[in-house]
Amino acid sequence: MWRAIDPTLEFLVLPRDRKLDDAEVARIDLAVFSSDLWRERRGAPFMKVLLQAPNATWLHMFSAGLDDPVFGMLAERGVTVTHSAGSSAVPIAHTVIMHVISLCRESRAFAVAQSERRWANSGTLDVEGRRMGIVGLGAIGTEVARLAAHFGIHVTGLRRAPTGDEPCDTWTIDRLHELLPQIDDLVLTAPLTPDTRGIIGATELAMLPAGAHVVNVGRGELVDEPALVAALESGHLGGAALDVFAVEPLPEDSPLWGLPNVIVTPHSAGTTPLSAVRAADIFADNLLRFTDGRPLRNVGP
Repeated sequence: MWRAIDPTLEFLVLPRDRKLDDAEVARIDLAVFSSDLWRERRGAPFMKVLLQAPNATWLHMFSAGLDDPVFGMLAERGVTVTHSAGSSAVPIAHTVIMHVISLCRESRAFAVAQSERRWANSGTLDVEGRRMGIVGLGAIGTEVARLAAHFGIHVTGLRRAPTGDEPCDTWTIDRLHELLPQIDDLVLTAPLTPDTRGIIGATELAMLPAGAHVVNVGRGELVDEPALVAALESGHLGGAALDVFAVEPLPEDSPLWGLPNVIVTPHSAGTTPLSAVRAADIFADNLLRFTDGRPLRNVGP
């Protein structure tokens, strides 16, 4: 498909078994960090090559987050960075709803009991009628809000500047402390910025009602992890579902692995075939724009 857009393109695939030589690196003028590189955790060698490429002018990321310092380094070198925001909003929103239901229905405890061949019936919670607060109403948060309403969940969203066309009641982010005592489920979908780093700490977790749930599909650094562990261990929080962490992969010695009221997933909420197709479509559109000399979509950070 990409060759059809520009037949003159020459493709250079990052090799596994050797380093690119200087001549190959010098040929690179645009780069694509695709979903297969993400799955195989080949980001470091890819970025190392790109930082050494003297003629690189454009990088497209199949993911949405551009909070890593490497993107600032690329910008300083004059590289335009674009991203695929919105391509994974639907599967991530589906994951959030799955986790909200799983936490209410004690699915992790039942799975453990099944693995131990124990008939362990316990009380579960209703999803209908719960109160959800979403921090971040971009493409993902908006889709979460839309889906949650179908399950009878009452949603309030927080964002820097409400537009008035959100699918739920929406407040400005400075009302976070006002919202926290009123919700049963805190969902984090915000990007990581200087303003959102550590936005949920011990103070904020203590403001949540006893038994509340936390679902984080944004960035691990949005939350003070030690404070989250303490709130879970104390029983103040009823549970958490976490797809992102301050350090990834999550270290083996992290207490989050062993907590019975925590669901851990490996930053996989948006990794589906359809999201990869949508990300490829965004890049294809940008490639056509690039060859035509038109402005690119989704320029970041």
